[in-house]
Amino acid sequence: MTKLSRSKIDLFIQCPRCFWLDQVAGIKRPGMPAFTLNSAVDHLLKEEFDIHRAKGEPHPLQEQYGIDARPVAHEMLDAWRHNFTGVQYHHKPTDLLIFGAIDDLWINSKGEYIVVDYKATAKNGVVDHLEDTPWHDAYRRQMEIYQWLLRQNGYKVSSTGYFVYANGQKDRKAFDGKLEFEINLIAYSGDDSWVEGKIMEIRDCLDSPIPPEAAQECEHCNYTNAIKSHGF
Repeated sequence: MTKLSRSKIDLFIQCPRCFWLDQVAGIKRPGMPAFTLNSAVDHLLKEEFDIHRAKGEPHPLQEQYGIDARPVAHEMLDAWRHNFTGVQYHHKPTDLLIFGAIDDLWINSKGEYIVVDYKATAKNGVVDHLEDTPWHDAYRRQMEIYQWLLRQNGYKVSSTGYFVYANGQKDRKAFDGKLEFEINLIAYSGDDSWVEGKIMEIRDCLDSPIPPEAAQECEHCNYTNAIKSHGF
């Protein structure tokens, strides 16, 4: 059985060749610096929602947006939040153990679980919707994979998930040793019908003795090809 994380599924969607090189040949893309500020926001949001989870009450943000939900105190939440465990499901047709770490889990009055993901940025204007960009497309897929994983584990899951979006404000007169954030909730109606087929494609890719073609828009492969074309 081979473990396959949510992020590796997204890597396959971005570029099958980069995925094959990573998973089969052990050649990974160059690393990126850790987003430590984002991690700090993520940690503090979890602490904040956990206060209301322990009390069994809605978070003020849920009340502000009129959302029928509260943070749920599920016995598996700590494991589901951990990067190396997450929500897991053994996909028997491919013998792949699919997993992904969620940020939060809410429940509504219908007994449906709601997947929640925390995001942090610092941009001008109000962040109150997902844009039509590759970056936000990846966010959508992330939500849908989490919903799929929970459903495969037998849970009743709402198709509507939420992004808790923290936007650092850059219009203040001074830093004064603090960064202020505007927090918005962004609802997203997910459709996980694509996940099963993509996992089957990934199994075929892993079993292939040669790497597949690169995605046309893959900057990593295009960079490598440009070097080769110049004889370096």
